[in-house]
This record gives sequence, C-alpha cells and structure tokens, in this order.
Amino acid sequence: MKKILLIAAMAIMSVAATAQNFKFAYVDMNELIMLMPEMDEARAQMETAELEAQETYAAMVEEYQTKAQQYQQKAETWTPTIRESKAAELQQIEMRIQEFNQAISQELQQTQQMLQMPIIEKAQGVVDELAKAKGAAFVVDKAGFLYIDAAQGVDLTPEARVKLGIPEGRTLETLQAELQAKAQAAQASQAE
Repeated sequence: MKKILLIAAMAIMSVAATAQNFKFAYVDMNELIMLMPEMDEARAQMETAELEAQETYAAMVEEYQTKAQQYQQKAETWTPTIRESKAAELQQIEMRIQEFNQAISQELQQTQQMLQMPIIEKAQGVVDELAKAKGAAFVVDKAGFLYIDAAQGVDLTPEARVKLGIPEGRTLETLQAELQAKAQAAQASQAE
C-alpha cells in the first residue's frame, strides 16, 4: 500500500513538474476578428448585399400586392378562364417570393462565411505566430473559459491587435457605437 502511494505521489510530482514547463496563452479571438479593418470591409459588403436583397424582395412583394389588388377589384368582371389565369399568376408570384427568400438567405449566409474565412484565418495565423514566439504550449480563447488566471498565462490579444492593424483605442464597445450610429443614420435617411 505504501509502495502504491509512493508511486502515485511521484507520478503527481512528475506531472506537476512537467506542467510547470508548459506555458499557456490566451486570446480574445472575437475581439480580434470583429475589430480587424478587413471585417469593416466585409460588413460593408454584407450591408450592400442585404440592401440589394431587400430591394429585390420589396419589388417582388409590390408586384404581388398590385396584382392581388387588381384581382380583387376586377375578379367579378373577368371570365372564369381569365380569373383562373390571374389566380395562377398570383400563386406563381407567391412561389417566386418564397423561393427567393429561401435562396437569398442561403446565399447571404454563404457570402458572409466566404468574406469572414480569410479574416479568421489571418487572425489565427497571427495568434499561431505569437504563440510560437512566446513559447506557449497551447492557446485558449478567453471567451470559452469561466476563469483564467492572467498571472499564469500570457495574453496575446494586445500584440495580435497591433499585428492585425487594429487601432489602439478601438474596442468592441466603440465598434457597437459606430454600428448603431450608422444604423440610425440609415434610418434617418430612409425616413426623409
């Protein structure tokens, strides 16, 4: 029994000694990705694509409403064949709207992924480079952990921000304020 306890204690001390040789680092990947200048460009491209999709959708809905209103006003005066033809036309427009909605949602999601992939890869590359330079055995994402003892690890976020060209005073809070101001300006210009 004493022999087993001695072996277990030696194993624990060996693991503890080995663990002390490992450095760990952490990074806030969300902050890096969201604040990168490339992400601003991706957001602008997505806004343009979404606006074009909304305009197309609105035009399709307007066409449907116009023809539906015409159908309601004139249906009683039309012959049964014309009425059936117009009803079928309305159903086709409805189906086109539904198909467009599904297709554009998928397309916008794919576009967003395509725009974000190189940004994510660039951020990951910088984190990998910094981790190797710091001799870190592993890097964890700060957002995924309930507790990180900053004294026990290295925060790669500040250096990664510099390498990725993120301005010093820019934070997630300032980004959110920028986006809100932009949205309010867009709403104000639409109201005019």
